[in-house]
Parts: sequence; structure tokens; C-alpha cells
Amino acid sequence: MVNLTMPAPAPEVEELAGARHTSSPLIVVDNLVKRYKKADVNAVDGISFAVPAGSLFALLGPNGAGKTTTISILTTTLAPTSGDVIIAGHDVARSAAAVRREVGIIFQKPSLDLNLTAEENIRLHATLYGLYPFRPAFQFMPQRYQQQVRELGEVLGIAGELTKKVKTFSGGMKRKLEIVRSLLHQPKVLFLDEPTTGLDPDSRQNLWEYLRRVRHEHDTTIFLTTHYLEEAEEADDVCIMNHGSIVAHGTPAQIKAELVQDYLLIDADSRQQLRDELNLMQLSYEETPIFKIRMDGSRTMHQILRDIETPLTVVQTHTPTLEDAYLAIVRDNHA
Repeated sequence: MVNLTMPAPAPEVEELAGARHTSSPLIVVDNLVKRYKKADVNAVDGISFAVPAGSLFALLGPNGAGKTTTISILTTTLAPTSGDVIIAGHDVARSAAAVRREVGIIFQKPSLDLNLTAEENIRLHATLYGLYPFRPAFQFMPQRYQQQVRELGEVLGIAGELTKKVKTFSGGMKRKLEIVRSLLHQPKVLFLDEPTTGLDPDSRQNLWEYLRRVRHEHDTTIFLTTHYLEEAEEADDVCIMNHGSIVAHGTPAQIKAELVQDYLLIDADSRQQLRDELNLMQLSYEETPIFKIRMDGSRTMHQILRDIETPLTVVQTHTPTLEDAYLAIVRDNHA
């Protein structure tokens, strides 16, 4: 497990982010605690981490782990009980308005006016953020605004739906509209709370391609929570929460390497002959019902297969995913 001692100076942030990101942290969370009234335990229990500018940070955990509470505090919609949170140099408790100007947010549940058109929702957002002066119709808005809306609409596949009222939209269409709206002011930090829930695979792929472009072109920091764990495979840093605490912290590769081993699956028509041979080779295995051999580093898969003389009917290799590691962590920390 990779830990940070807070507050995190630049060398520790470099260790956290690796060679890809060596800037000072854009987000610093120091001993954050949240306890709801009449609760017996903390919803968030003294967590600390730092997120460098331009990085992709993933906060993972099962329902009730404290993720939503954490992201609500970071986005100024919930006050912490204690601890400090600094975003883009602003304290979320003392300078909430300044923090909100620096962030874009996509929550799990849509926050749209159903009686307005899609473009009217975007225009209202742009006016409230002070990005553009309000005009009574799209064609009267500045050219830059029109260009941004069209470009984002094309990326997410809703360019042809911008004049329709939101109450006619499906859940997936509402999600796309929220994404367009949150990206309009090119935030320094983009909070994505389950951003692709309800999106079809093509839209999910298009969104992530655009987010990669946003990170590259604008050095946007992305703070992600997701139940699609393959989306976190690209993260520079991952925190896994359970019961209000951080139970694993590091790069996806570090988390996978520490918690889940590669393994080899084999089988044979002559299972007793294979069993005897594996015992003779002093290989530990499980029968599941086929033979599962965990790789402990003493021999490679190629060496094992080369040395087995019993004719094999099944040969499968398995390299662990972040989802495998996540499930192992959550099971180990189950109350």
C-alpha cells in the first residue's frame, strides 16, 4: 500500500504521481473527517491524499464506503467535520465560491431543468458562471459559445438534440448533456461521479477519448469515481475506500502487484497423471475443478508448461485486472 504523509510536499507528490506528473498538488486532502449527526461512526474517517495537476485520480469503493461523502465535501456541497481540503489553492471551507469557479462536476443524479431545452440549460450554466453575457437565443450568443456548444455536442452525440426539451431525453441523453455543461468553462478540476452510468459503449468510448484530449490540451485534473473499474485502469493514482477509510492507495500496477497474482489454468484427460506430476514438481495448485497454479515468481508460466509431460487439454493464462485487486481488497476489509 502506498501512503502519503500530509501535508504533502513536492517530493512526496512526485512519488505519488510517478514520472508522468511532477507538479505540486492541485488537490490536497489532509486528515478529512465527516460524521453525520446521531451517527455512531465517521462516514469519512481521517483520510489524506494529494492529486497533482493534470493527473487522473480514481476514488473507488463499494456503496457506503464514503466516496460520495468525500466528493461532496471536495465539491463544496457538504461541510467537513474536521480536516483540511485545498483545491487550486482555495480552502473548500473558507472559499467555497472560489473553488466552484475552478471545478466542473458531473454527479450521479442529473441536475437539469427539464422544462428548458438542452442548449438553454447550457446557456444558463454559462451565464451563472459568468462565462458569457446572457442572450435570449442561441444565435445571439457569442461565436465562441456557439462553437464550444457545437463541438461538445458533436463529441457526445447530442448536437442534433440541443433544441429539444430535456424532459424528452433518456437517462443517457441527460448524462451527455451534463457532461457538455460541466466542460464548458474548461475547469482546472473535473469531478466525475459515475460519469458513464447510462451511456452506451460507443458514447462511453467517445467521452473518454475527449477527456484524454482535455487532459492533454488543458492540463485538466480529473477526479473519478466509477463502478466500471476498467475506466480506472488508466488512472495515475487510485485510492480504494471502505468503511470511511483508505484501504489501498497507489498506481493500478502497484495495487495489482501487491494483492493479486498471475495464475495458470491447465487440465488433462489423465488428471491423476497431471496431479502426480505437479506434486513431483513441487508446484502448489488448486482444483477449481481444473488445475489453478498461482505464479509465485520461482518459475515462469513458460517454464512450467515446458516441464509438464502430461498431454494437456486446457491451457489458459490469467493476468490480474484492477477489478480483481479491488474485489480482493474489499473482501479482506469486509466488516
